[in-house]
Amino acid sequence: MHGTENGRTVAARCVGLVKRYPGVVAVDGLDLEVRRGECFGLLGPNGAGKTTTVEILEGLNTPDDGVVEVLGQRWGTRDDRLLRERIGIQLQETQLADKLTVAETVRLFRSFYRHGRPVDEVIALVSLDEKRSARVGKLSGGQKQRLALACALVSAPELMFLDEPTTGLDPQARRHVWDVVESFRQGGGTVILTTHYMEEAARLCDRLAIVDHGRRIALGTPAELVASLGADQILELHAGGELDPDRLGTLPGVAGVSARNGGWMVRVRDVGAALPAVLGELERAGAPLEQLTTHQATLEDVFVHLTGRGLRDG
Repeated sequence: MHGTENGRTVAARCVGLVKRYPGVVAVDGLDLEVRRGECFGLLGPNGAGKTTTVEILEGLNTPDDGVVEVLGQRWGTRDDRLLRERIGIQLQETQLADKLTVAETVRLFRSFYRHGRPVDEVIALVSLDEKRSARVGKLSGGQKQRLALACALVSAPELMFLDEPTTGLDPQARRHVWDVVESFRQGGGTVILTTHYMEEAARLCDRLAIVDHGRRIALGTPAELVASLGADQILELHAGGELDPDRLGTLPGVAGVSARNGGWMVRVRDVGAALPAVLGELERAGAPLEQLTTHQATLEDVFVHLTGRGLRDG
């Protein structure tokens, strides 16, 4: 692969990555390549292997098999400390000292690195200027997440790992985090992001790998993945009777059908042709319509199509 030897074009990659725990294979032969300057997303439900993969790339966990390179280097050499200075990490839950202030916390993290950004600059970047003297224990959930981001940014990293950075945040707090990530990207940084928020992945990521049961099941830009459905619209319907999915799948304007939540997810190329045909099929089958919704095809629909379950399902 071009650039993997010197790390100039590839920020991180893994080939044939495997990680086993007693009774479970968490990562099962995963291949990924993250280009410098992009935001690369790992999308999947809880238990898909996203966090384990990221922990291995971060050097916090060791693989059982496979090759891992980060910024042109491999973990487990004398250069590990130098490599750690080039990456920033925000874990799913960062336990910060409640009694320290925001400024003291960022200053502490800055002290871990020989080079980095000024403390006040980073606090401003994450919009915590007004809270610089507030103790960590008094911050809201969104403010704590932004402080954790500041701690990841203070070393001026080339590559930043964000593991579920906005889980549990309200929409406004989530957008704050997105703005910080986009600012980092505009400055030339690379981001590896895990998420199970479809909207977050669509907004931030240049490319995505959809992961399930430790395997990569799809890869592409958000638009490419949605286009792979072959459908512009999704009809979700519940009917009071038996339906034949094979018959539904051959109706005019229909690209495909899959079961979902006790009903049917119908992928539609032409809603004007498909809707009357689907309603006609319900009548023919003696299955009265109980519920019908339609929406633009999304990454969530891609995931359901590939796995038979939703992104937020366990």
